[in-house]
Amino acid sequence: MEKRFKIPQSVLVVIHTPQREVLLIRRVESDPAAPPFWQSVTGAKDSMDEEWALTAAREVWEETGLDCRPGGPLQHCLSDWALENVYPIYPRWLHRYAPGVTHNTERVFGLCVPAVCEVTLAPQEHTHYGWWPYAAAADLCFSPSNAEAILQLTHSLLSHRGELA
Repeated sequence: MEKRFKIPQSVLVVIHTPQREVLLIRRVESDPAAPPFWQSVTGAKDSMDEEWALTAAREVWEETGLDCRPGGPLQHCLSDWALENVYPIYPRWLHRYAPGVTHNTERVFGLCVPAVCEVTLAPQEHTHYGWWPYAAAADLCFSPSNAEAILQLTHSLLSHRGELA
């Protein structure tokens, strides 16, 4: 069987409440001595022509059970932030990509849920979840682009409300 490589295009979905509480999920790690790896929902496209928003909605559904897919109750709560990050793929994950692929493009989305809620984790991918105030969530993130996205959420919400930080 031919090995199927990951597509180097992924989404990052910051799930949050209007009160700026942010959902983070902890990845399953093969090394029990490794520090906890907290992140927002992430995942790669299934095909090159899959639309970013469909990738985002699919990944949210698969990783949390929250339904923002077309026709789902949270469909209108998903927003494309029109931000893309390009970064080098960590060496420990390069084997998942085709030979010669060294960078990933990540499209950032937000999903504003009405309030803190229970989620259903994909046990093969994540072990725990929690809701944190935005600054604490940003500090917990393994990925710098994830932390930046969470902080961007705050600026975006504040600018729309005309509040001061």
